[in-house]
Amino acid sequence: MLRSLTYFFLMLLLTGAGAHGAVSVPPGFSVTQVAAGLQSPTAMALAPDGRLFICEQGGRVRLVKTDVLIAQPLLSISVDSLGERGLLGVAFDPNFGSNNYFYLYYTATTPSAHNRVSRFLADGDTAVAGSEVVIIDLDSLSGSIIHNGGAIHFGPDDKLYIATGDNATSVNAQSTTNVFGKMLRINADGSIPTDNPFYDATAGIDRAIWAIGLRNPFTFAFQPATGRMFINDVGENSWEEIDEGIAGANFGWPASEGFTIDLSYQNPIFAYSHGSTDTTGCAITGGEFYNPLNASFPASYLGRYFYADYCTGWIRTFNPVDSSSAPFATGILLPVDVHIDTGGSLYYLARNVLGGTGFVGKIKYTPQFPPTFALQPVDLTIPVGDTASFTAAASGDPPITYQWQRDGANITGANSPAFSLMNAQLSDSGSQFRCIATNPFGNDTSAVALLRVVINQRPAAHITSPSQGFFYKGGDTVFYAGTGTDPEQDSLPPSSFTWQVDFHHDEHLHPFIPPTTGSSSGSFVVPVIGETSDTVWYEIILVVTDSGGLSDTTFVNVFPVKSTSTVTSIPTGLTILLDGHPRITPFTFTGVAGIVRSLNAPSPQTPGEQSIEFASWSDGGAASHTISTPQTNSTFTAAYVASPVAPSLVSPAQNATDQALTPVLRWRSASGATAYRVQVASDSGFSVIVLDDPTVNDTARQLSGLNVTSSYYWRVRSLKGSGFSAWSAIRQFTTVAPLVNVKAFLQGPFTAGSMSVALRSAGYIPP
Repeated sequence: MLRSLTYFFLMLLLTGAGAHGAVSVPPGFSVTQVAAGLQSPTAMALAPDGRLFICEQGGRVRLVKTDVLIAQPLLSISVDSLGERGLLGVAFDPNFGSNNYFYLYYTATTPSAHNRVSRFLADGDTAVAGSEVVIIDLDSLSGSIIHNGGAIHFGPDDKLYIATGDNATSVNAQSTTNVFGKMLRINADGSIPTDNPFYDATAGIDRAIWAIGLRNPFTFAFQPATGRMFINDVGENSWEEIDEGIAGANFGWPASEGFTIDLSYQNPIFAYSHGSTDTTGCAITGGEFYNPLNASFPASYLGRYFYADYCTGWIRTFNPVDSSSAPFATGILLPVDVHIDTGGSLYYLARNVLGGTGFVGKIKYTPQFPPTFALQPVDLTIPVGDTASFTAAASGDPPITYQWQRDGANITGANSPAFSLMNAQLSDSGSQFRCIATNPFGNDTSAVALLRVVINQRPAAHITSPSQGFFYKGGDTVFYAGTGTDPEQDSLPPSSFTWQVDFHHDEHLHPFIPPTTGSSSGSFVVPVIGETSDTVWYEIILVVTDSGGLSDTTFVNVFPVKSTSTVTSIPTGLTILLDGHPRITPFTFTGVAGIVRSLNAPSPQTPGEQSIEFASWSDGGAASHTISTPQTNSTFTAAYVASPVAPSLVSPAQNATDQALTPVLRWRSASGATAYRVQVASDSGFSVIVLDDPTVNDTARQLSGLNVTSSYYWRVRSLKGSGFSAWSAIRQFTTVAPLVNVKAFLQGPFTAGSMSVALRSAGYIPP
């Protein structure tokens, strides 16, 4: 039964989606499966010696040598793997060849959940026990379990770059007081380079910020030839971005997604829209430049950027020279990472295949293209009378023909990628099935799959709670329970139960609770922070397995309580930020009850000639505050009032001269204004506020320390309620040398020259 997007893609594969019913690549390329059986893989990296390090979300690092998966994990660490947390990134020290250091990005559990980068020491194909050195601990995570980023790479400057997600709180991305939604840059020992763009304006860990305004930069890559950085930022509603990494850049999230005309944000160099075609998708994942030491792909691929989409399962290329995009591979099951080896072959990491495990695929270019099996048949255990279904799929040049064999003999009419043996009997047990794929350039034989037919009946899985159609709110605890019955064993024990919960969003899903065995019931708390879309639901999956290895699967979907909220203002037509996104009032949004949203009423605003300022929200909140989405339709109104009138300037008059060098600035504020802000500058830039005291209601201020024969500009604004008025008009005055009583000053005989010297030494004549 189709239960999730993973199985949707699987059925596409089994029914012939893409060329040859498997991964489809251009003529001249072939696909092979390198490593299978990976548990929820998230990222990979190629070591300088050619070994492939693979991260499994649950905390294991797997190792592939000469395209063979090593059975023993290189390393296992304790992580929080809920949702999108876990072991998410791996990188190698620039001096790995001599020091064997590698770095991991993972979600640590203590003292509270937070993401961490640690260094480890490799010794051959294992990591040295106790070698972990914590390089940097990032900010504590909120209750949300999505948007962690996780990619790490050393740049051409030998600095370690770290991509972080916004922790599902979009406003984080624009703040330099946290490290969420950023690209970070640190030294290999965890210290922070003093030339980071925000170093002087921040403190502590925030000094590591190198660029801001990202949503969930899942992967990024440096181009070996040029050092350019391309960042893959996963979008929300409309666009997936490839951003060029630039120190100090602001990529615009959440105010901007995709291309923007707002010059304060860095536009992506490429973006594609959401959809389900070979050019659209929903989550940009792997990315890598094709600049290997020994290129084997055709010359047209040199310098291109390979990028993958998790939802639609394709890999495309982007040409930085002319900004064109071209297809490369389709039919991949949930790709999460892409890398190029020194020999010029492309490796991709697929998160899910049969049995919920992932694998590594390798795409290489060869002069001729015989078939190569990318999907192998697997062993089956079924009860008497059941149907045994085997599947295999090969890539290569068309046309490809298939021939299934049983115990080495051809099966008549079995000439497609899938073969089914109906009504299997005990006499069929022990039979071996394989497939041969043939095209004009050669053939390939699949792995052998063993069929076991047992005198056993499948168990039956039942979810007793919650029922289909159950509705939840943010913050609710959802309890689930089930039963497992078996014709031979009656009720199955808790050890036979495996539960899994997936969080669905539109046409894709996020893992929420990984497959967990050992209990007939459980519960989870619906987060109040995170995904704000209303097209969401949870899928609760139960698998029961009897002692003979047969299983049954069932599921229940639970859906959210929704409401529609209207946001308006007095007057209408103003800008209000919803979750950091600018919207024009009035507007409505549909949300899941209990999910926390943020409302921000910017102040002041000028919808016409009169400036207005925020006064109040109808729910009593501050100008910027959070709300819990109501269960029923509601309205939130931001009221604005006219801003105070700008002060009028009294003296000195425009273009006046001052001989005292201590002029008194005088102004008159509008009725009700209680504070002032005065700016004085020697040019019209007004870069310095020289007088700013919101507790004093002066209408005059004396200046001192002015230079002789200099022009000064000044202006004033006043405060009323919660906002400042507009600035007054700008006035200019000029200081001149004061008149003195020369006779009284000199006190004695003097020559004509000595009077000039005396005046200059007293400061009355400029030197």
